[in-house]
Amino acid sequence: MIDIAIFDEHKLVLDGLSGLLSGISDFRVVLACDDRNMLADKLKVIQVHVLILNMHDISVRNLNLIIQLNISNPKMKILIVSVIDSEDIVLKTIKAGAKGFLGKDSDRNDLLEAVYTLRNGHDYYSKSITHILLNRYISNLKADELSQNTDIGNLSTRQIEILKLWGESYTNQEIADRFFISVRTVESHKNHIMQKLNLKSTVDMVKYAIKNNIIEI
Repeated sequence: MIDIAIFDEHKLVLDGLSGLLSGISDFRVVLACDDRNMLADKLKVIQVHVLILNMHDISVRNLNLIIQLNISNPKMKILIVSVIDSEDIVLKTIKAGAKGFLGKDSDRNDLLEAVYTLRNGHDYYSKSITHILLNRYISNLKADELSQNTDIGNLSTRQIEILKLWGESYTNQEIADRFFISVRTVESHKNHIMQKLNLKSTVDMVKYAIKNNIIEI
C-alpha cells in the first residue's frame, strides 16, 4: 500500500486530485490538505510515502516549503504538479529536493505512474519536463566540449605531443631523447601544459589526455 498526501491551496483542485487517486487499490490518501502549516504539522505524525504538491506558483515561499519538508521527512518523495514548467522552475524544484515533476501535459496515467515510480525509489518527470532536462544536459555537454576544445587549442603542437607521450607512460628522459631536447625542457613543457589546462598534477594530465582522446586506453 502506498500512503499518499496531497497539498493544494485550492480545495476544489484538492478534491479533484483526491478523486483521481481514489479507487486505486494500491493507493491510500492519508492526508488531503489546503493549509501549509497544517501540512507540516500533520506530516510529523503521519507516515507518507509520496507527497503531491500542486503549486500554482513556484515562489521562494513554496521552494522553502519543499526544502523544509524534504529535511523533516527524508524518506518521503515529493512530486510537484504545476502548469509552470520552465527550465528554471524545474531545476529549482529539483535542487530544493523534489523527486518528480508533472507539467501541464500530464494526465491521470502520468500521475499514477509517477506515484509508483517515486515509491520504487526513482525520479519521475513528465514528457515535457524530460525534454527540458535533456536539452539542458545536451547544452552542458556542448559547453564542456567547447571549453575542452578551447583548452586544447591553447597548447602548442609540441606540448600536445609531450602530453600524449606522458600519458602513454614515457619517462621524461625518453621524451627528451625522442625530441632531442633536455629533461629540463620536458619538465618546462609539462609545467606550461598544466598551467594552460589549469591542472594540478601529472595524474590530472593523464586523465585529461584520456578524456579528450589524446591517448587511448
